[in-house]
Amino acid sequence: MARNIERTIQEYVPGKQVTLAHIVANPTEDIYEKLGIQIHKNALGILTITPSEASIIAGDIATKASNVQLGFIDRFSGSVVIVGEVSEVESALTQVIDKLHTLLGFDIPSITRT
Repeated sequence: MARNIERTIQEYVPGKQVTLAHIVANPTEDIYEKLGIQIHKNALGILTITPSEASIIAGDIATKASNVQLGFIDRFSGSVVIVGEVSEVESALTQVIDKLHTLLGFDIPSITRT
């Protein structure tokens, strides 16, 4: 006896979003070493972004908005790490999440800090 069974397939489809915007003030030397970052400043800014290709846009905005340097960018995972002084990193992160939100319609988080 055949029964009509209804099946549902669920997929996760990430939206346009910045999932993390965080400042690490005064990171310890081992953090720089483990990340392979050669530039040591007073702060790291960390972003995770989907779609991951937007990490390229975020890196461009950050380096144009403030006196920061890219410590790491991964267009496959959407991870961006910027390096600079605390106020510069904060300014860069603020500009990145603002521009991604206003220009591209991304959902954005608050900037957190440790």
